Amino acid sequence: MAKLTKFVVCGGGMMGSAIAQVLASIEGAEVTILRSSNRGPDIRDKVRDNLQQLVDKGVFEPSYIDEIVSKINIAFDKNEECVKNAELFIECVPEVMEIKQDLFAGLEEVVSEKAIFLTNTSVMSPTEIASKCKHKERVAGAHFWNPAHLIPLVEVVKTPDTSDEVIDIVMETLTAAGKKPVLCKKDVPGFIANRMQHALWREAISIVDQGIADAKTVDDACKYSFGLRLPYLPPLVNSDMVGTQLTWNIHSYVLKHLADNHEPSPIVKEMLEAEKLGFRAETIDGYKEGFMKYTEEEIAETNAGLNEYLIKMVYGK
Repeated sequence: MAKLTKFVVCGGGMMGSAIAQVLASIEGAEVTILRSSNRGPDIRDKVRDNLQQLVDKGVFEPSYIDEIVSKINIAFDKNEECVKNAELFIECVPEVMEIKQDLFAGLEEVVSEKAIFLTNTSVMSPTEIASKCKHKERVAGAHFWNPAHLIPLVEVVKTPDTSDEVIDIVMETLTAAGKKPVLCKKDVPGFIANRMQHALWREAISIVDQGIADAKTVDDACKYSFGLRLPYLPPLVNSDMVGTQLTWNIHSYVLKHLADNHEPSPIVKEMLEAEKLGFRAETIDGYKEGFMKYTEEEIAETNAGLNEYLIKMVYGK
């Protein structure tokens, strides 16, 4: 199987710059970030910032920053040679269906018929995104999780049209980039991990809504119990550990009591109407409010602490 080395990332936001950084780690890689305009700062500065944090933690030597950044170019026109000659494209443009569809259809006009197109969407159907393409067999999903340079998982989503060969190439390429690709065999809303994540959110919100426990208690119950063991003991290994009979017995008793609403919880609608928008809320009396109240300092600590935590978990630094 041919090794891919020529990549284009469409969009240079937070996800696009991080994905470009990931692809640039592949030996011999040439990465182009395709932008719609040259306004704003150099996107490669975001890559430098990401890498500097890893250098500061002792994950990489300082020289690694220049090594990675030197592999990343910027283009503003799909007709530039670095775009036309690319072997794999990943779109990180706004979550607007028509923008994504038109991007891939437009690129097909100028690139090789063998080029692979991946969408990084977290919610939209790769099948629908590919609907304007001539070569639908070469389109798939590749959902990176934020922050993309630290979270190992990438969900590779197969559409009904995606060829097995394309899936194999994508899985191999992502593995070469140091990621942990997993195959979602069907194009379903939420793919794999978001379906599980939001099932948990639904139950957590329901517990608060029913007055069973307050928001902080719900989060503490998650953090200090199964949350601690999930990296080592994921749900299906856990089921096998306790045994299929116990899984059956527990589910026969408890599942009927769990949230099964198919619409957002009323409490979330009430929060929206009250402008309790969490970290994005207006500061009132020194706090931003969502399910809980936060000072600006607490929010800054949480945002900064996430990367620190992930670096420790992934790199042990």
